[in-house]
Amino acid sequence: MTQEIAIAVDSIGRRDQEPAVLRLTPNDDVLIATRDIKPGTAFPEYQIASSDAIPAGHKMAAKTISSGEPVRRYNQIIGFATRDILPGQHIHLHNLAMHDFVRDYAFCADIRPDPKPETAKTFDGIVRADGRVATRNYIGIISSVNCSATVCRQIAEAFRGDALAAFPNVDGVVPITHKTGCGMASAGEGIDLLRRVTAGYIRHPNFAAVLFIGLGCESNQVSSLLGAEGLNESDSLRTMTIQDIGGTRKTIEQGIALIKELLPIANQATRQPVPISHLTVGLQCGGSDGYSGITANPALGAAMDLLVQHGGTAILSETPEIYGAEHLLTRRAVSKEVGQKLVDRIHWWEAYTERLGGEMNNNPSPGNKAGGLTTILEKSLGAVAKAGTSNLSDVVEYAQTVTSHGLVFMDTPGYDPVSATGQVAGGANVICFTTGRGSVYGCKPSPSLKLATNTRMYRHMSEDMDINCGEILEGATTVQQKGAEILLRIIEIASGQRTKSEEYGFGEDEFAPWVLGPTM
Repeated sequence: MTQEIAIAVDSIGRRDQEPAVLRLTPNDDVLIATRDIKPGTAFPEYQIASSDAIPAGHKMAAKTISSGEPVRRYNQIIGFATRDILPGQHIHLHNLAMHDFVRDYAFCADIRPDPKPETAKTFDGIVRADGRVATRNYIGIISSVNCSATVCRQIAEAFRGDALAAFPNVDGVVPITHKTGCGMASAGEGIDLLRRVTAGYIRHPNFAAVLFIGLGCESNQVSSLLGAEGLNESDSLRTMTIQDIGGTRKTIEQGIALIKELLPIANQATRQPVPISHLTVGLQCGGSDGYSGITANPALGAAMDLLVQHGGTAILSETPEIYGAEHLLTRRAVSKEVGQKLVDRIHWWEAYTERLGGEMNNNPSPGNKAGGLTTILEKSLGAVAKAGTSNLSDVVEYAQTVTSHGLVFMDTPGYDPVSATGQVAGGANVICFTTGRGSVYGCKPSPSLKLATNTRMYRHMSEDMDINCGEILEGATTVQQKGAEILLRIIEIASGQRTKSEEYGFGEDEFAPWVLGPTM
């Protein structure tokens, strides 16, 4: 099924000019507007005329749809008509809704042999002593609790501007702070998750060294975290607690002195050619619109298929945003056990949202809806396109270390900062972020590339966007060609070139661990 969608979407890139509407597969009940359409606009090729104004990115009925009938886009159900819909009418929140329906998980039905590349691709990476490969070379200052966040920031502040001029191989000194770490149980799921996230950042190959700072009386004790996660102090991991040292000023002074000791060691890192099998790319989409599933997401999926062919790893996440499309992933799970793990996470989310008085269709966001996405089913079908067509090799929990190569699913919320934080903790050394509305985001220590779904937004926010996938909609390129371009750009960024978000300094404030359990 995903292959069918990919082929249909790729075909839109081969034409002489951009049409006013697109029908993505022959069985679709909707046409997608590529520009604002006025009432009464005729479309002879479909033998219909618009009866409503159709905003760009929104849907128009391609045929009569009776109340209660399913509505299809990508040849998949995106919701059910809440009233009779006539050809040419606008389809959106006023006449389309979702409810439960049976999905055929068909475990392993679509698995296929992974093709091998004709030539091996490389990037210029930083090989750590344990063999892991970094795309950046930072020193991290990580807080155990919100109470030590200011100290972490002020230590890092001493290394701004020209302070690192003598250390050209060091990309920066990064404070990683958060709003939790206390007011929570000292044992249980909530603190276990926080410790797993923090340990993932401490271990991340993009950090040459880490200074881990606590207050001293918090729930998330420095010593308890090290013990629970099997970490030990070393030349590359130093720890401090404010209360033990004697207060804010003394801790900042000692912290600055420690960083000065670490800088010459970190500066010894150099880049060398390594296979792109060492790349682990976290896949994100935020501020999606009606074009996300047509341009940027499938193009990113094509890039990930190429990466997987070379032995690399792609991490798809945001469980609430693949809801209703999970059957497209279970069909290409490498085993029933892997597929069932994904279904189990879907059931967990259904119970979780019900327990908290929510529902899975609380997503899409207002911005998504303004961009033409009506239901979570429609958004999910577009979002899952980021995963390409590769086999699903594993399903992991939030911030769990990713050890499998290929396409991996990590269970995360749909909120991008929380989701990407889990991916980086799990080992992602590059993030690719598609957006149609214009999300701005970075996530140190890993670089974040921004992929625009449409040319209008790309031009309007060109200082924030790295790649324009709107060219697919215009017929200037195909999904597969854009995918090859994206992979090339990933290789350049992984080799040291800076992304737009890095130029602006994004990535220090975006660390956002998933908070589970009550705040006490």
